[in-house]
Amino acid sequence: MRKLELSMVAGETSGDLLGGLLLGALRERWPNLVSNGIGGPKMRALDFDAWWPHEKLAVRGYFEVLRHYREIAGIRRQLAQRLLANPPSAFIGVDAPDFNFGLETTLKAAGIKTIHFVCPSIWAWRGKRVLKMRDACDHVLCLFPFEPALLHEHGVAATFVGHPLADTIPIEPPRVASRTALGLAEQDTVIALLPGSRRSEIQYIAESFIAAAAILHRQNPHWRFVLPVVPGLRSMLEPMLARHTVPIQVLDGQSHEALAACDLTLIASGTATLEAALFKRPMVIGYKMHALSWQMMKRMGYQPWVGLPNILSREFVVPELLQSQCTPENLAREASKFLADDARRASAAQRFAAIHHQLRCDTARTATHAIEKILA
Repeated sequence: MRKLELSMVAGETSGDLLGGLLLGALRERWPNLVSNGIGGPKMRALDFDAWWPHEKLAVRGYFEVLRHYREIAGIRRQLAQRLLANPPSAFIGVDAPDFNFGLETTLKAAGIKTIHFVCPSIWAWRGKRVLKMRDACDHVLCLFPFEPALLHEHGVAATFVGHPLADTIPIEPPRVASRTALGLAEQDTVIALLPGSRRSEIQYIAESFIAAAAILHRQNPHWRFVLPVVPGLRSMLEPMLARHTVPIQVLDGQSHEALAACDLTLIASGTATLEAALFKRPMVIGYKMHALSWQMMKRMGYQPWVGLPNILSREFVVPELLQSQCTPENLAREASKFLADDARRASAAQRFAAIHHQLRCDTARTATHAIEKILA
């Protein structure tokens, strides 16, 4: 009997995390599973054969994508040829919709089953992508409970599987243990800086976060700052750190330890904001990108929020400082206000706890059951 072979594409750090969690459950169900495609270290640790590293696809913003378009399009073309020549049992696209939908459309037309893990935020912007999904996806595994009904309206089969981060992150964050691991005292006020995991995010966001930390340090020299860095991006941060007089503890990865340990985080919009919410941490969301990319994205938004904690809460539970508003002064001011307001922090933690319980569905196994039905 032929071994089950699943080809996958995860395009960045968050996709690699999701792909790794899913692969763990898939391997429990099918111990002899063969998996290959594009992925990162979490997936490679589970015997995933990465034909290209996931960093090749970790580009965000229209202007930035245009600069890398030829290389990315070449990778997609080569991957499609390889999969069409030796079809897998199914293809699973993990997020990265701009890359995966075109690939999935080609594979589906050739009779290869296509599964997309993570519904793109068509409820927030670029809603017409649902038409591409109809052509590209045999089934969509959704992380949020309101998404399947929206997809079913457009003829796209979908299943809510919860969010795997809600299973991974404990309901009660390990604050004391994380502080001990990072060498932080129980009485310290700790601020975590999470400017993003992509090179473009470090380029546009990181210095504003570091400069905000310098302002906060001048306000209270006893406050502690930690900055988790994705492997390979530390060299981009070093010149920025040298330009500002503030003691920042730079961590190799360890973003979850930083979030569990901190009292507040300055954080880039994206999946990390959901992680911060699941750790029940107050946050100030900041984001910047190339000016042309910002103008295009701004015109396509459907709702007033960009941060996942606010989107899921349907209100501004935490502040969002975007583009021209994402200045060191604004970031520091909003952080100071949050740290000074015990009731506001407690209210945010309560809202985030409700989100955590709603999304906790044993995602990896629920998704595996859905995939088994699709393969059948």
